[in-house]
Amino acid sequence: MTSKSSNMKNLLWLQSGGCGGCTLSLIGAEGPDFITAFETAGIHVLWHPSLSSETGRQVAQIYDDVLEGRVKLDILCLEGSVIQGPNGTGKFHMLSGGDGRSMMDLIKSLSEMADQVVGVGTCAAFGGVTAGGGNHVEACGLAFDGQEKGGLLGDGFVAKGGLPVINIPGCPVHPDWVTETFLHLTSGQMGVDDLDHLDRPIAISGNLVHHGCSRNEFYEYKASAEKLCQLGCMMENLGCKGTQASGDCNKRPWNGSGSCITGGYPCIACTEPGFEEPGHTFVETPKIAGIPIGLPTDMPKAWFVALASLSKAATPERLRENAVSDYLKVLPAKKFKGKKK
Repeated sequence: MTSKSSNMKNLLWLQSGGCGGCTLSLIGAEGPDFITAFETAGIHVLWHPSLSSETGRQVAQIYDDVLEGRVKLDILCLEGSVIQGPNGTGKFHMLSGGDGRSMMDLIKSLSEMADQVVGVGTCAAFGGVTAGGGNHVEACGLAFDGQEKGGLLGDGFVAKGGLPVINIPGCPVHPDWVTETFLHLTSGQMGVDDLDHLDRPIAISGNLVHHGCSRNEFYEYKASAEKLCQLGCMMENLGCKGTQASGDCNKRPWNGSGSCITGGYPCIACTEPGFEEPGHTFVETPKIAGIPIGLPTDMPKAWFVALASLSKAATPERLRENAVSDYLKVLPAKKFKGKKK
């Protein structure tokens, strides 16, 4: 992918328990494309399972060169969760070289050699979809198992470069979140203070998905959609968690134009641990006495109830009608005093 020069950082990308969707998202990066972004960040890709040409013994040789210290590993990236089953052996996910190594053991060994370790996507960060249900494969993240610290590498893991595992969440991950994080790492601009309590870059998690939402006017007046095809706010009835989920998806949409909400689907909080098992269908908002259980971040319940009542009473007719329509029925219009000419 990129030719090696003396001042470039070596990056090795592994895929474990997941769908490969984070790589697909990264390939779709624009402004710049991911190859240009890697070159700008000074990254040399030692190997990527979907993008590199080496296979079989060639890949095993790359692993061995790193593990035996012949090749320096600056950044190790894992996409997908770590498969620890059955019974902590990792044998549900074995390497194909026939040497009896599990992917779990390889990930752990390479993590100890890397200057920086990065979990790309929510699966690698927290376990994600692969850890859903009964989690019979014993899937976990690199340094978290759901919301609990630990994961494969343990609570106290710190990479050789001095940072914990850096978690770039998302299902799939936003391509710009990956390239931006790499730029910060290779330029030496990322420190412990730049990470939140889940070791996500604050540049990402310091925003809520709600920020920049195209439906914010409907939200302000609590003019709610009742079906997926309608234009209103999806928080009250359709399970949208944009007011609770970390991410700048609506301020920095995919490839400049798209986000889940813009596409007509509620935010399912895929940047948060445990999103895969909300306890209800993704397009349903659980309520108690008509009040949504999942309230906006930092908002006390009493305030929300009072605000919602006032907002609904003041909802303009335009928003009330458009909220339950699949197209703009009533357009914004100024009201003029006096007689029309």
